[in-house]
Amino acid sequence: MAQDTAAPDPGATPPEAPPGGAAPPGAGTAAPAPARLRPVPLVRTAIPLVVGVVLWFVPPPAGVEAPAWHMFAIFVATIVGVIARPLPMGAVTIVGLVATVVTGVLEPAEALSGFSNTTIWLIVVAFFISRGVIKTGLGARLALFFVSRLGRSPLGLAYGLAATDLVLAPATPSNTARAGGVIQPIVRSISSSYGSEPGPTSRRIGSYLTSTAFHVNTVTSAMFLTAMAGNPLAAQLAGDQGVDITWGTWALAAIVPGLVALVVVPLVVRAIDPPEVRRTPEAAERARTALRELGPLSAGEKVMTGTIVGLLLLWTLGDALLDMSATTTALIGLVALLLTGVLTWDDVKQETQAWDTLVWFAVLVMMATQLNALGLIPWLSGEMAALVGDVGWQQAFVLLTLVYFVSHYLFASNTAHISAMYAAFLATSIMAGAPPVFAALVLGFISSLFASLTHYSTGPAPVLFGSGYVPVLRWWRTGGVVAVVNIVIWMGVGGLWMKAIGMW
Repeated sequence: MAQDTAAPDPGATPPEAPPGGAAPPGAGTAAPAPARLRPVPLVRTAIPLVVGVVLWFVPPPAGVEAPAWHMFAIFVATIVGVIARPLPMGAVTIVGLVATVVTGVLEPAEALSGFSNTTIWLIVVAFFISRGVIKTGLGARLALFFVSRLGRSPLGLAYGLAATDLVLAPATPSNTARAGGVIQPIVRSISSSYGSEPGPTSRRIGSYLTSTAFHVNTVTSAMFLTAMAGNPLAAQLAGDQGVDITWGTWALAAIVPGLVALVVVPLVVRAIDPPEVRRTPEAAERARTALRELGPLSAGEKVMTGTIVGLLLLWTLGDALLDMSATTTALIGLVALLLTGVLTWDDVKQETQAWDTLVWFAVLVMMATQLNALGLIPWLSGEMAALVGDVGWQQAFVLLTLVYFVSHYLFASNTAHISAMYAAFLATSIMAGAPPVFAALVLGFISSLFASLTHYSTGPAPVLFGSGYVPVLRWWRTGGVVAVVNIVIWMGVGGLWMKAIGMW
């Protein structure tokens, strides 16, 4: 629990010496004031608790055993807690984990099983690697390079930022770090240089670049297994149903619709929210000047570049040619960065987002796995499949995908949405006749793309929305249009591409 410590009073009187003349420990210095506790918000705490208790005592439906139903009650309460946020996400999931053990639903070994999951460690290690990208300055250099080459117009700037995001995405599972740590500062700098500030001048260029940066981020997050923290969770949930998704399989299926979307989305945003500035040659020139000031690649940047290239090659080919898992590849990359001094062990220890992800990711994967093992997911999928059983699998899958997409209006986290609904929708799609790998991948892509809908949908949303360039109504309007465009591209072009490569 977080605590505040009051500063000592410099005018405080030192404590008196006890009989015998011995001074008490610390005599002559002011004693610190007692720590002031900061209790959790009662209403936010009560909401998930009430939901969980009510569900616990509701009689389970026919076909569902009591342990499965009780696991479901704890799981739903945990997801509601993630949304209500009485505590940080990791703390909420730990409460859920403890609840599964205290109530006797799971044994401690079962409750802690998620911490040994290799998929979880893949994403954790990828966080460490992405720290090297930012620490060495390679991310900023890439952004300046693309802006210097493409930034003669607002559309060119948008494509330059998109190219930066695309290059960084495979090795940066925190889409928030890409958006907030690399892209947003450059957007802010360019906007200010053209006199575009939040408010009346936002539409000069700031609004357009901010919107484009966000919607491009949702696309790059969908393109690689390691580009968004929730993607490996989707792959793990698919694996629990016997559908194997490798890093290379995901990237191959996503590359064509992803590149098409990266070309189309900046054009669509420009049509909806056109910038008043038409030409930006000064931005390209300033980027070239900044690159000259940076000088040649530093030793750290060279090592980082080589490591990323090696990771991409091994992630793409290692599983097929070398029988090397994606997690093993990531660990090799981390060791290379540690041995060369690009990262220190202190860097690893201080990457708090990685360790936080390990905790909540492990708990959510464990809960989802147990729901499947206890029979809740198969039962729920059977009930949903019965509702769409009278139509062909193509129509059923489109309907299920659209429902899955639009339901993100109810969520403030991609990962929470995936945890709550991905497994059931995948199982239902397979029952309806959809090819398993095709269904798993499309729902995986959608699990990033649905973030385009709102300003609270995922981590990068409040980062970019908080800059103040895009008001809420314009954000939602643009998001709605981009959502439709993405659905058409990823299910239309993507569906045809996946058929061409034999995935259905």
